[in-house]
Amino acid sequence: GWAGARSMTSTSGPGISLMAEFSGLAFFAEIPVVIWDVQRMGPSTGMPTRTSQGDLLFVRFLGHCDTQQLILLPGNMEECFEFGWRSFDYAERFQAPIFVLSDLDLGMNLWMSKPFKYPDAPMDRGKVLTAEQLDQIDQFARYRDVDGDGIPYRTLPGTDHPKAAYFTRGTAHNDAAVYSERSEDYVENMERIARKLETARGLLPKPVIQLQEGAEVGLISFGSSDPAIQEAMDRLKQAGLSVSYMRLRAIPFSDEVSEFIEKHDRLYIVEMNSDGQMCQLLQLNNPAQATKLLKLNHNDGIPLSARWITDSVLAQEGG
Repeated sequence: GWAGARSMTSTSGPGISLMAEFSGLAFFAEIPVVIWDVQRMGPSTGMPTRTSQGDLLFVRFLGHCDTQQLILLPGNMEECFEFGWRSFDYAERFQAPIFVLSDLDLGMNLWMSKPFKYPDAPMDRGKVLTAEQLDQIDQFARYRDVDGDGIPYRTLPGTDHPKAAYFTRGTAHNDAAVYSERSEDYVENMERIARKLETARGLLPKPVIQLQEGAEVGLISFGSSDPAIQEAMDRLKQAGLSVSYMRLRAIPFSDEVSEFIEKHDRLYIVEMNSDGQMCQLLQLNNPAQATKLLKLNHNDGIPLSARWITDSVLAQEGG
């Protein structure tokens, strides 16, 4: 935070809906923000005491026009704790909103966990210029891509230096944070933000992958689906079907996701929503592999069970 202490907010789908415009502002003005979304069954008020994974597409593109949000997907209590502090580092490093998508099953039930590992490394505040560093440069341009990774340098409000001040604005701007409707400035700014998102793609948490030698079928899931998937893999093996498994932990997807997809003939995306939202995102990012990505949607508000996953996969496989 600007006052020196990091802070975050938590909500569910309706709260996300109410703050969509501000999320787009934070994306375009490049303001570090951390928001937890404990997903529950919707739309509207829906079933507020039932679990869901139905906010994925909405949050990914939260904000109008070309907004793309960065998302973390914890799958257990250890990751909820770890992503809790990492999300602040990511937000400041990438100067962007970070959405942590939990769900009601993960967020409001009792879970057992090993003791948490507290971070030893200092907080990562990202590219922040001090007054001493400002003395050493000719000009500070808030949105200039100095290093080629799309991430500009910033100053903290109150920095005592004549070069430190800049306008934080949601209107179009040039690299010096000055209002501009010049097409060249807008295109340059959006291309820089795209480079920043590509940088983030390589630094966000990688998926957890369990490869089975010779398996033609893969399972893909995220969040609290993991324990049911683990048991379902044993059940499927007993039924004569060997499957690999990938648990996604961040969006945008790292290269490992496409590599996993390419290694399998059929992939079932197990998720708790009606529309197969994660499947749609994977198809969007892997158009050449889209036909092998198959939806396995569970959307009654009850947590996934290993039996449902096993029966659903075997039914699709003709078993």
